Amino acid sequence: MPDHNMKTIPTFGYELIRDNILRSVLGKHEEEVLYWAGKELARKFPLFTLDEAPMFFEQAGWGILSIEKQDKDEIIYILSGDADTLKAEERCFRIEAGFLAEQTQKINGFLTECYEEKNSKQGTIKFNVKWDLKEPVR
Repeated sequence: MPDHNMKTIPTFGYELIRDNILRSVLGKHEEEVLYWAGKELARKFPLFTLDEAPMFFEQAGWGILSIEKQDKDEIIYILSGDADTLKAEERCFRIEAGFLAEQTQKINGFLTECYEEKNSKQGTIKFNVKWDLKEPVR
């Protein structure tokens, strides 16, 4: 059943803000600030399990998130969706990376970082989420 309280924003409006205004305002600090912003979003919208991450990404309009590989100290996600958006060379995916890092850190309890890698030909983004089993954060 759809949530009628949930508002949607046109993709064009979202892209105007994300790809133009934020880049202009943040300048050379764009990547660091957006990563921190993603971590802050994760704190405000906590997940109970990492299985909820794909649904959050879909609801946020970030794309389709799926697990490519999972080990004891890392998860590799693939983000797909709107090919034009994901292929955009100038698009920064640090919000999503920070979000995944913080959610994973909160759920697993170990210091966690996330790095993204664009595959423009395939129109996908790979997120490598890695945590240090020697660095508990609780």
